Amino acid sequence: MEKIRLGISTCLLGEPVRYDGGHKLDRYLRDTLGQYVEYVPVCPETEAGFGIPRESMHLEGDVDSPRLVTSRTGKDMTEPMVAWANERVRQLESEELCGFIFKSNSPSSGMERVKLFDHNRVPRKVGVGIFAGIFMKHFPLLPVEEEGRLHDPMLRENFIERIFIAKRWRDLIAEKPGVGDLIDFHTRHKLLILAHSPKHGSMMGKLVAAAKQTPRDELFDRYQALLMDGVRLRATLRKNTNVLQHLMGYFKRDLTADEKQELLEVIDHFRMGYVPLIVPVTLICHYVRKYDQPYLKQQVYLSPHPVELALRNHV
Repeated sequence: MEKIRLGISTCLLGEPVRYDGGHKLDRYLRDTLGQYVEYVPVCPETEAGFGIPRESMHLEGDVDSPRLVTSRTGKDMTEPMVAWANERVRQLESEELCGFIFKSNSPSSGMERVKLFDHNRVPRKVGVGIFAGIFMKHFPLLPVEEEGRLHDPMLRENFIERIFIAKRWRDLIAEKPGVGDLIDFHTRHKLLILAHSPKHGSMMGKLVAAAKQTPRDELFDRYQALLMDGVRLRATLRKNTNVLQHLMGYFKRDLTADEKQELLEVIDHFRMGYVPLIVPVTLICHYVRKYDQPYLKQQVYLSPHPVELALRNHV
């Protein structure tokens, strides 16, 4: 797979673009995840022409229509930021992005819980950065996260899994696929979708089953919307346990009594939170090879992202 193109707030790559001429380098994003992605850096405030250094800014006013205001002089910078952001998201359409990582707490780039000051100058963490809000509205299906939230192992694994799914979907669409290609994509992702949302998996299964009765463009648009909405939901212990038990069912004629007991114990240890997901998945992958299970060999659930990222070692 080619590197995944991912938008990112420029300061997170160590570039000195913040209001004070500093940066907010995130070494995991630059050095570890950066081995698998090609970043498209965006700094709203510098690209909008506000300069470096510049007066700090904050959000104030109404949560549905916040204003971007300089903190010391009270100058309203909303209109130039909005005008720039609307043009920038149109430019980003050609970048083939599979997601975006925003700078948390930023009045321009914060994805959520940005300080919003009311008319009494009292802050509440209910705002969304001006650029981030416009980006998410323009690209509603793209995975987005903030660097701060990515310190949570569950959120990190979920986001990175989603950008790899988005990349595989982009690659599929680029090949001008037919119904058979969509069926193959769904088959390979079936258990992964089940781990996130059985409800979405059921709806997607019905959509694919009736694929020939649906106009092609509508079919692919509806499938993509369900796919990205479904995998946005977290794969919990309970849902992952359900998938692991489902996987075990494919070996009912193959496993010895000892192997079956061992796998049951490992899955139960995962269910109780004693071991991470990588433990039962590794054992199942061993049995997939040992007993040559062709259907399971193609299941993305068993290898949704590079093992070197060690994402399932902590969930």
